[in-house]
Amino acid sequence: MKAKILLLVSIFFLSVTVPQAIAQGLTGRAYYKSSSQIKISMDSTKMAPEQMAEIQAQLKKQMDRDYILSFTQTESNWKQAESLGGGPATASSGGMTMVINTGSQDKILYRNLADQSFAREEEVMGKEFLIKDTLEPSEWELTGETKKIGNYTAQKAIYTRIIDSQRFSTGMTEMENVKDTIRVTAWFTPEIPVSHGPESYFGLPGLILEVQNQGRTLICEKIELNPSTNPVKIEQPKKGKVVNREEFRAMQEESMKQMMNQYQGKPGEGNQFTIRIGN
Repeated sequence: MKAKILLLVSIFFLSVTVPQAIAQGLTGRAYYKSSSQIKISMDSTKMAPEQMAEIQAQLKKQMDRDYILSFTQTESNWKQAESLGGGPATASSGGMTMVINTGSQDKILYRNLADQSFAREEEVMGKEFLIKDTLEPSEWELTGETKKIGNYTAQKAIYTRIIDSQRFSTGMTEMENVKDTIRVTAWFTPEIPVSHGPESYFGLPGLILEVQNQGRTLICEKIELNPSTNPVKIEQPKKGKVVNREEFRAMQEESMKQMMNQYQGKPGEGNQFTIRIGN
């Protein structure tokens, strides 16, 4: 009788510890594709609807990018995949040129869940910065909904957050303080037990496979787990002057003020505008 009890305990112990051991040594790469909805509002007397539609179509095509998330159990890095179309998205029609800078493909976002820190490479006013600060967890709400993404069963999670931001557009004389409501929908799979995700999204009990936020979608198209031929190496960003989150935000505001001073009043024909999109 004692032998049977010991055997059952041993089997139970193995069934519990083996998955945990696999999870603790889990590494992988997840490959994502982004797509964005572009909406441009302009004075109809300055640009015909068909010209506006042409610019929106050009920008949308160029802003669809490929990204790679490399991860271990506690660390990850996120960067754009190398491609020939890695520069800013540019569109022109009727004498108007628009440039949307979505970030260089060599920029890296590093995240460490163990010590709740991140490091991200950014550029402002032609200068490179390395933002280092603590992570800001999101208050995810699990909905209970599920769907299949590739071979994985994914669960739905959402969160809503109101943030303070500043808005400037050509023709304004000063920046406007506004309240933005951020609504994010994420789909994660507990079948890959890591709390990582694309871009700044993390903190769910499984890898985030899809994110929808304000007309932008990131969806995972391929996953490599514990690759043996090309083992996962987590890169940490190194380029740029080290600043914290608040210091970088102040620099962004200064950059907006400079843009405001440069483009006060209505734009003239042939002007080029740069719109920065990012965290």
